[in-house]
Amino acid sequence: MTYQPKPIDVSNIELSETLIALQEKLAENAHEVWSQERIKQGWTYGKKRDDSNKKHPCLVPYEELPESEKHFDRELAMNTLKLIKKLGYEIKER
Repeated sequence: MTYQPKPIDVSNIELSETLIALQEKLAENAHEVWSQERIKQGWTYGKKRDDSNKKHPCLVPYEELPESEKHFDRELAMNTLKLIKKLGYEIKER
């Protein structure tokens, strides 16, 4: 049997400008959490990914990531925000 992901469809969910701005902070934090975990596992920065030597080019501050890498974190953050709303929760904005 082949695994077939079935994420909840959030394509019809609209977000306020404030929540869209929150997306970037969530994306940055997701990268920080990912980086922290890799470093705990013994990974260090390397110009090219090298799994056997635990080197990764994305072990840099979020602002130094290429846009192509930031895209993944932004998409995850946006989908998370939309899912929260789709499930009926509210995010209280300041």
